[in-house]
Amino acid sequence: MAIVPAAGVGARAGTAIPKQYQPIHGLPMLRLAVVALLADPRIDEVRVAVAAGDTRAPEALRGLPRTQWRECGGPTRAETVTNAVADAALADDDWVLVHDAARPGLPAEALDRLVTTCLEAGRGGLLALPVADTVKRAIPSDGVATPGPGEADAAVLDVPAVLTSVSRDGLWLAQTPQLFPAGLLARALQQALREGHAITDEASAVELAGYAPLLINGSMRNLKVTWPDDFQLMEKWL
Repeated sequence: MAIVPAAGVGARAGTAIPKQYQPIHGLPMLRLAVVALLADPRIDEVRVAVAAGDTRAPEALRGLPRTQWRECGGPTRAETVTNAVADAALADDDWVLVHDAARPGLPAEALDRLVTTCLEAGRGGLLALPVADTVKRAIPSDGVATPGPGEADAAVLDVPAVLTSVSRDGLWLAQTPQLFPAGLLARALQQALREGHAITDEASAVELAGYAPLLINGSMRNLKVTWPDDFQLMEKWL
């Protein structure tokens, strides 16, 4: 089974409506993300977790097979996924896949690679990409940077400045889908919420519970639409 958390608004995208309903090639982004999941017949159902009172989901998802929407969204992603897993009443050993509504470009081969690898290994994992670019850590906003000879103060320019370079060895960029046994995922999310951790993806909760999810090669096309320009880029990919 797959869960698509879609209860947020995506403020950074700068859209007039919640970004999951912003059209790409005339179709809501959410619909495209669900269609990508339906490409794998092993996913018997896609459950879209929306906010209470969401009136856009029925039209956005109309006519899609093996798909339903549930008004079980919470104030955070972790709470939305926790609610959706509970709402589905899954057995502990049922596999549940979680995918971002903002990743409509998920290739079928990447989805197949994730599901096949995790099921054969009997272990949860996620799509991800090794970091290829040089990584810079910025000086904290309350930090003090000493300008070099002839340089203007970065604070005066209102732009960040480099604190140090970070080795990219062993660094990966997490994507979705992420696939785990339902019982493990539910317990990990509940524990993380109780302890007040900031959870930005399901794997981070599972890691805090002491497990090491598998890293399975994703795809550049599986971009998460976050910023206004990303919509144009995704239209080119699709």
